[in-house]
Amino acid sequence: MQVLRLLITALLFVGYSFLFPMHAQVPDSVFSSPYRLSWKLDVPLTSFALTTGVTYIILDSQTPSLSDTYINSLKRSDILSFDRDASFNWSPPVATASDVLLYTSFAIPLSLFSDKRIRKDYLKIGLIYAETFALTAAITSLTKNLVKRPRPFVYNQNVAIDFKKERSAQYSFFSGHTSVTAAMCFMTAKIFNDYNKGNKAVPWVWASAALVPAVTGILRQQAGKHYWSDVISGYLIGAAIGILVPELHRNNFVKKKKRIRPDVEF
Repeated sequence: MQVLRLLITALLFVGYSFLFPMHAQVPDSVFSSPYRLSWKLDVPLTSFALTTGVTYIILDSQTPSLSDTYINSLKRSDILSFDRDASFNWSPPVATASDVLLYTSFAIPLSLFSDKRIRKDYLKIGLIYAETFALTAAITSLTKNLVKRPRPFVYNQNVAIDFKKERSAQYSFFSGHTSVTAAMCFMTAKIFNDYNKGNKAVPWVWASAALVPAVTGILRQQAGKHYWSDVISGYLIGAAIGILVPELHRNNFVKKKKRIRPDVEF
């Protein structure tokens, strides 16, 4: 019941904070778009995300499932004390609740288009959205495959062996639900902030952006899917990508450098 209350509170909070503040707008006559697209920026970002994603797909196809021998050799005492309590958790319903927050985070950036000025920049915002999601998903997936950390439930004797032998059972570090949710939420807050400087709703939007992935991470740990270190790492990395990608598209980052002429007279 406590987990369900957290989920309902998060959904209500994010719905209120992301949707209603968008109606406070600045007159078009005094507004200038904070973003611009650049081949020098967007091509490398997109190429890196694509290369990373393809690399993961190739490695994942060659990764075998955990063997019975390996699973039986695992000991809880080998887990750091900070993370150990996660190995006692197992709850498919709680995992489903975390799925709801993940899928909700995909739609959260769409609330930005209730702002007329942002709708005019739909190509820019759409590309930022795509790059943020692609980078987060690709980096998260490749890291999971390279690290191959068994999920907490693999140590749990009450969990059926079929779950433990799924390929994803060794993809614990770091939490993809948390990283993607954080990226989507913090990207939305960052874009809203850049289009609404001085708006009183900005702190509430940032608070919502921080809350939703935090609740998602807690649910993943409670479900036995991730350790606290997985959740914290996913949160920080997702939030960083969600803020960094829009920031790199700001005018003062990608504007063309003017050629400086020497102030010399002959």
